[in-house]
Amino acid sequence: MTTSGTTRSEAIFPIDDIVKEAYNRVGLDSVSGYQLRSARRSLDIMFMEWANRGLHYWEIEKTNLDLVEGQAEYKFFRDAADGTSATTSPTNGIHGVDDVLEAAYRTGKGTTNQSDSALTKINRSTYSGLSNKLTKGQPTQYYVQRFIDNVTITLYPTPDATAAANDVALYFVKRIQDGGLPTNVVDVPYRFVPCMVSGLAYYLSQKVKPEMVQQMKLLYEDELQRALTEDGSSSSTFITPQAYYPNV
Repeated sequence: MTTSGTTRSEAIFPIDDIVKEAYNRVGLDSVSGYQLRSARRSLDIMFMEWANRGLHYWEIEKTNLDLVEGQAEYKFFRDAADGTSATTSPTNGIHGVDDVLEAAYRTGKGTTNQSDSALTKINRSTYSGLSNKLTKGQPTQYYVQRFIDNVTITLYPTPDATAAANDVALYFVKRIQDGGLPTNVVDVPYRFVPCMVSGLAYYLSQKVKPEMVQQMKLLYEDELQRALTEDGSSSSTFITPQAYYPNV
């Protein structure tokens, strides 16, 4: 017996195919015009809602933040537009950022002497309590603010001349891209295609088949939970027994 020798991935599923499959699940076999536009809009809204479902590991990327002496705040833009200048976007055109996860002060970038020092992520209350926020030196802490149109990272201490010669290595979370054109493919891994179709069917049922809403919601939540559980990377776990020495 022979096999196909291929694997069906997200690249095989343009937006139109996803929309048609979702409509099929709510009992509509022929759709066009406004129905297709409505479905693509629902798909984009669902991707936004996924941002509230926890961390999506396929959207984590890393970059280096070029430091400027005396500049504590650096902005990342949340939209996917381009064309901002290096002064307002020192990340050199990084867009679609939703949050900053980890940061490290890096010296000797690109050399065998490269060295990272982890920065501590602090909250607003801790940053507010710092007495002199303009103190210059090597950054050891950072504070993240998430606004409507940008994510701002504030370093403390503010980089001095020596620190500005180095940079900060960041891991950040990107937003899931919009669906866009009908011929586009989706910005999700193949593992999430089943729950994406189920989710879109659930969203569409609210518009065209209200009697199927509860059924579609149960299927969607079940498939999404399995995908979220599978997402991520595994690592070793070590369990050490606790030693107990009774008094003798």
